[in-house]
Amino acid sequence: MKKPLVLIAGPTASGKTSSSVCLAKKLDGEIISADSMQVYKGMDIGTAKVKPEEMEGIPHYMLDECLPAEGCDIAFFKEKVQNYIAAIHAKGKVPILVGGTGFYINAILFDTEFEETNNDFTLRENLFALAEKEGVEKLHKRLERVDPISAKAIHPNNVKRVIRALEYYEQTGLPISSHNEKEKSKRLENSSPYDYTFFALTMKRETLYSRINQRVDQMLSEGLVEEVRSFYEAGLREDAVAMKAIGYKEFFPYFRGEASLENCVLKLKQHTRNYAKRQLTWLKHQANPHFIEVDQYHFDTSRITEVMLSYLGKLTKKESKIRIE
Repeated sequence: MKKPLVLIAGPTASGKTSSSVCLAKKLDGEIISADSMQVYKGMDIGTAKVKPEEMEGIPHYMLDECLPAEGCDIAFFKEKVQNYIAAIHAKGKVPILVGGTGFYINAILFDTEFEETNNDFTLRENLFALAEKEGVEKLHKRLERVDPISAKAIHPNNVKRVIRALEYYEQTGLPISSHNEKEKSKRLENSSPYDYTFFALTMKRETLYSRINQRVDQMLSEGLVEEVRSFYEAGLREDAVAMKAIGYKEFFPYFRGEASLENCVLKLKQHTRNYAKRQLTWLKHQANPHFIEVDQYHFDTSRITEVMLSYLGKLTKKESKIRIE
């Protein structure tokens, strides 16, 4: 029989951290981050990494697994998360996956297969450099030549996805569109190795954008600029995979004297809002999420947790393996 897994997803600033900790206390659970950038050591403020005091004694995994200069690929991430899920189950506890990054979440929920065999990030960094130097359109034209289906589906401005598709083709000789079609069928058939319950935290768009702006201001007051500067002064290149994270890439022009701090902050807020919009779009196309409008509960963590427990309580009556205290 499949073992239980709880997923709490939602855009940045939707309250995933506090809700997951509260739920973990109720379920005797442990938390695994599904954020592709929280795996990097030292990238704390810009990734909104949970603070030790916010954990409230609940074990958290997939934090500080890699150095920013090393890079971390999806296959490594998936294997580590699956191992943590198995270890949590072995202790008789409930794993709670919290994210974050849609591509990474689906890789875990539906056991996505990855055929990449090359852990050298040189190609990825070269493609990022090409986009910076010659523009995103030229990079997108390159994708059109080798994988027209993916090129049609991916906007040129979504540089990460364009590069991921090119990288996949270079490493496997196959278009990523054919791979994605096979994996999509798994999602449509709900073919998951886990008995999962998927909660999606959402809110009104204007409320979300306001919370994002406030969060960026809070990050700045906590020392975000100094955090990014430490990587810049350590010689980490702007095209390093980790430094492409929102909250980091925006400040490199400021350090080089090419832009004002004010303009960099405005770009950071804009990029974060755009990313949150993409996260909301992704959530709407996933299989069987339970949407929770957190603004309707005035972001009250206890009330939001009660809603999640009500869903899980119904599942428990249907012989779910999740134990509610």
